[in-house]
Amino acid sequence: MSLEGIVIRSTTEEDWLDVRALRLEMLADTPIAFGDTLESARLAGELYWRERGRRGTTGSGTNLVAIDPAAEDRWVGTMGGYLDRTAGPMLVGVYVSPAYRGVSRGVTDALLAGVEDWARTESDTLTLRVHSQNARAIAAYERRGYVATGKLFPYILNPHQREMEMRKAL
Repeated sequence: MSLEGIVIRSTTEEDWLDVRALRLEMLADTPIAFGDTLESARLAGELYWRERGRRGTTGSGTNLVAIDPAAEDRWVGTMGGYLDRTAGPMLVGVYVSPAYRGVSRGVTDALLAGVEDWARTESDTLTLRVHSQNARAIAAYERRGYVATGKLFPYILNPHQREMEMRKAL
């Protein structure tokens, strides 16, 4: 799939260096949006990053990346999905580089459409968890039809903070 020059595709094990670079960017940009820290990610070795890249090809989930060929094949966004035993398809690892954000750019919508297509093969809903203080992400999900379920969960990096569950009917 491509969008105004942006290529959307699944990640592979061979992408591990780009997976690592984008993950480090994500963690530096929005630390409360993810379940690990920039420090721990910097310490992870090649095998860890190869496994993260492989998530796009395992068949038990999906991991998509947005690449801008006009910017020397820069990775500009990513989203993934996996099957949770109780919630069903879960949206995870959502990130779009600041210069590529916004409805007019279409990167977020293209990545999300890919994950939603995968989720439809498993269920009629897609669920996510978002830090309750991440107003920008919450607004973006609401614009795209996600609704808070009322369930709150402890944030993995700080159990005194909360993540809220949101869900969309597909």
